Amino acid sequence: MHGSFLSHRGGFWFWFALTLVLASVVAYVWHEPIGLPNGGSWLGYTLGTIAALLIVWLTLFGVRKRAYYSRLGSVKGWLSAHVYLGGSLLVLGTLHSGFQFGMNIHTLAWLLMVLVIVSGFYGAWVYWRYPNRITRNRDGMTRDLIFREIADIDRKASLIVEGLGSPADRMVISAIQLFQVGGGAWQQLGGRDRSQMMIGVLKEKQKSWKRVSNSRQQRLLDELTGLLSRSTEPKEAALLQELIDLVSRKARLLKQLLNDIRLQGLMEIWLYCHIPLTLALLATLTAHIVSVFFYW
Repeated sequence: MHGSFLSHRGGFWFWFALTLVLASVVAYVWHEPIGLPNGGSWLGYTLGTIAALLIVWLTLFGVRKRAYYSRLGSVKGWLSAHVYLGGSLLVLGTLHSGFQFGMNIHTLAWLLMVLVIVSGFYGAWVYWRYPNRITRNRDGMTRDLIFREIADIDRKASLIVEGLGSPADRMVISAIQLFQVGGGAWQQLGGRDRSQMMIGVLKEKQKSWKRVSNSRQQRLLDELTGLLSRSTEPKEAALLQELIDLVSRKARLLKQLLNDIRLQGLMEIWLYCHIPLTLALLATLTAHIVSVFFYW
């Protein structure tokens, strides 16, 4: 669906919207109102009525998307119409105003309409671009499978460090316990890994432990690699190498997981702007219509 909604039925809704836009432009050029062009002329009322009906109809896309058994056209077709007819509103709404803008409710309605359309264009772009990137990044895995494999790696690593003792056991177990991804919106969009771990430090000739960042498991890999380079026992070296291989696999899965969270967030974040702006537009449009018909 994501890659083909723009070309649905041979681009039917593109050509429909283009025809509507061209007809509106021709009518605007041909029209000779008394005084300056404005929304109060017969053409202004016509374009305004069409634009208002389109806005109300376009908001019904959210309802159609959740009406799984509806026979009122496919969701793909509704989405295609939503994008192209929504774009046509830029022209229809502007021509309706006659380019007469000021500090009033009418200009505010126009401005909100533009913001809704721009945010919608961004939404169409991400739905066209990101699904394929998400599929390639997952490489046949789901997010649940990635979490399960990470949990399996942690279980195996916990068993290995039982034969190593300190300091490897403390570092590995703490890295498992302090593993943390996700968080707020900005952490998700930035693909931030807030994982930490404990390392041993000498303070006044006594060893103590402190928390340090373990983003992408890099600090744990560095510490384990250092232990391996200093190891003189073949059995210990073999266990450390096995542990490094496991943590390296976890780091690769973590990168995959963070990218998945980031891409999914980029696909959804625009809705937190688009939907509130749409509700504000409906309220302002109502005020615009009421003020025109009852106070002018």
